[in-house]
Amino acid sequence: MNRISIVIPAYNEEKRIADTIHALRDLPDLYEVLVVDDASRDETALRAERAGARVVTLKRNRGKGGALNYGLSLTRGEIIGLLDADLGNSAGEVRKLLEPVVAGKADMTIGVLPPARRKAGFGLVRGLARWGIRCMTGFEVSAPLSGQRVLTRSLLDRVMPLAPRFGVEVGLTIDAARLGARIMEVEVLMFHEESGRDWQGFYHRGKQFWDVTWVLLQKIMKR
Repeated sequence: MNRISIVIPAYNEEKRIADTIHALRDLPDLYEVLVVDDASRDETALRAERAGARVVTLKRNRGKGGALNYGLSLTRGEIIGLLDADLGNSAGEVRKLLEPVVAGKADMTIGVLPPARRKAGFGLVRGLARWGIRCMTGFEVSAPLSGQRVLTRSLLDRVMPLAPRFGVEVGLTIDAARLGARIMEVEVLMFHEESGRDWQGFYHRGKQFWDVTWVLLQKIMKR
């Protein structure tokens, strides 16, 4: 039996974190759900704990990559799932990501979500991430920024520590591909809060663009 650990980095996600955790209850071989509260200013930690998750709260905000690194260092499962906190009831779709890894058909799976339900950005960050991964590894990925992933403990140990902040997914994909890991993209019916074409959305994507650019530069220097 492979024990499954699910790690969920969360920042100000009190509205959906409980639903996300509840959706994972019936997963077979689920060993632990660990929520890393990244110094939230709301009731994220309290609601996650009430929903049955193991919760660790960071004293200062470390960004997505930093929160994941901290949480992953505490996990004990042989199979590791990474999920965003705002998936709500759709988080149960992680089953589709778990199956190939548990069956030994993949070392890492990446969730490919349905198209956005409203207009978001212009695809610049996604395009940059795809281009960078392809140039450095030859691997074509359609969802380079997807935070919904499952990987084996053996692969995780070889790619730690993960890249900081919003560069975490791109860095993980590059490192895994360079190691020759079997990476599989899987379509999932997961839905999360979408940022639109307002100032908040552009600010978020601006941070993403910088973080992805920084990670790509770091990976180029280490070739």
